[in-house]
Amino acid sequence: AQDKAATPAAPAAAAPAAAAGGCEAKAVDKNGKALAGAAKASSIKKCEKEAKAAAAPACATKAVDKNGKALAGAAKNSFMKKCEADAAKG
Repeated sequence: AQDKAATPAAPAAAAPAAAAGGCEAKAVDKNGKALAGAAKASSIKKCEKEAKAAAAPACATKAVDKNGKALAGAAKNSFMKKCEADAAKG
């Protein structure tokens, strides 16, 4: 059962990471010109936030201890924060 749960999570985890890696490349205006300054920073921040949100379901399925038991409380919160941050970094 663990293998089946992990298999669907892998493609889901890869998609946000790929999206996050392209956040800087997506920071363009409606004419395709690269954004700069505050507009670029805002665009990248929004893109990374969306990547973190997309990674949440995949991270939740990975939030298990070495015995396969679901994490809870502070351990789960810590794991989720790191997993989502890693996904946003790409």
